[in-house]
Amino acid sequence: MAEIAVQRASGRGIWGWMLFDWAAQPFFTVITTFIFGPYFVSRMASDPETGQAAWGYGIAAAGLVIAVLSPILGSIADQTGPRKPWIALFAAIKITSLGLLWLAAPGSNLFLVVALFSLASVAAEFSTVFNDSMMPRLVPKSEIGRISNMAWGLGYLGGMIALIFVVAFMASSPETGKTLLGFNPILGLDPKLGEDARATGPLSAGWYFLFILPMFFFTPDAVKGIPLRPAVREGLSELKSTLGEIRKRSGIFRFLVARMIYQDGVNALLALGGAFAAAMFHWSITEIGLFGIILNVVAIVGCLIAARLDTALGSKTIVMISLVLLSIATIGIVSTGPGYTLFGAWMMPGADSGGLFGTPAEKAYIFFGLLIGLAFGPVQASSRSYMARSVTAAESGRYFGIYALAGRATSFAAPFMVATITLASGSARLGMAVIVLFLGIGLAILIRTPYPADNPPAA
Repeated sequence: MAEIAVQRASGRGIWGWMLFDWAAQPFFTVITTFIFGPYFVSRMASDPETGQAAWGYGIAAAGLVIAVLSPILGSIADQTGPRKPWIALFAAIKITSLGLLWLAAPGSNLFLVVALFSLASVAAEFSTVFNDSMMPRLVPKSEIGRISNMAWGLGYLGGMIALIFVVAFMASSPETGKTLLGFNPILGLDPKLGEDARATGPLSAGWYFLFILPMFFFTPDAVKGIPLRPAVREGLSELKSTLGEIRKRSGIFRFLVARMIYQDGVNALLALGGAFAAAMFHWSITEIGLFGIILNVVAIVGCLIAARLDTALGSKTIVMISLVLLSIATIGIVSTGPGYTLFGAWMMPGADSGGLFGTPAEKAYIFFGLLIGLAFGPVQASSRSYMARSVTAAESGRYFGIYALAGRATSFAAPFMVATITLASGSARLGMAVIVLFLGIGLAILIRTPYPADNPPAA
């Protein structure tokens, strides 16, 4: 495939594209990881093990749908041309699903809530496929790593601001009825009814709608291609040829396999880590929210550092360092429990001080969480730039569809294994330990992968 000459987009166009990450991140920060997910696991379900299993199966179901459809949609998008109409379609689905999470009162139908969350997850991922595929047309390849990490860092800043708003003005103590800052919760949200957590659905929906608008207004899109019906036919044909082509591009194939495995571990860790802590230490929404804020502050710093190092050291090096840190952190959190860390090799006795994170073991958990915060942004942003540097702008849609497939093809596997081992063993800790295997195997394959992973066939 011949390369298309890339003319750098305007500053407003690039910032509009980066604001997509700002718009999208509160869903992952507030809904999936730190507020709604822990609320679902610890308060909606009859017990934490049932909650973790249901949440894990919901993530797995969404991952299966994403894995099947992402490469198909990416190939169709290459034929139709513009990405923005697709983003608008999936934004409408995501916003509607998030708004309906307000219905997730304690004792309500778990299946319905998981279905709404899974639908929002699918729409969020499909939108990301099309947004990511715009990147190679906006800046030269030499700038891709910096722009990708900056956008990811901007996303974490947006997620952190949304999380701070929830903790400061929405999440209140069931005992005092006051927020962390001593205010009455806005709109009279009642924590006993889970309204502070449930309201994060409409909040994330409104945030997403507002901040994707600059991308629609200012970011240049691909030129118009062929009509939808022939585009579907051509897209499916192109996908078939692309899957055959990848076998000849061994570097890209190896990278996609590595990412397929390690991204499973990353997704499971982000989706289940907050709920795991909430159940183990009985953290309130306020404590979970503060934990998330701490991680997001560190994540922003990690992305800013990676934005510089990606250019100097290369995307592959950044991804490998991040995977090592995430593996250490995962071992750390599953080895920590009330009164101990490192599987009991380091006992941490001490009465609960009564304040936030009041025991030594909780502080140890936060330390390992800082390693997660430092690494989980760069591992995803530099993976994205790794891929963007390895394909041409003309083939970006179909290859980012395959890239999404690699990130989701077996993404049901890690949550499914966590959920299944948790149910079979009765131990959430043993279930979470599975994540280390995914991170380690992915890293082992990546070490032997070329960078950039581009050995393209002759034009």
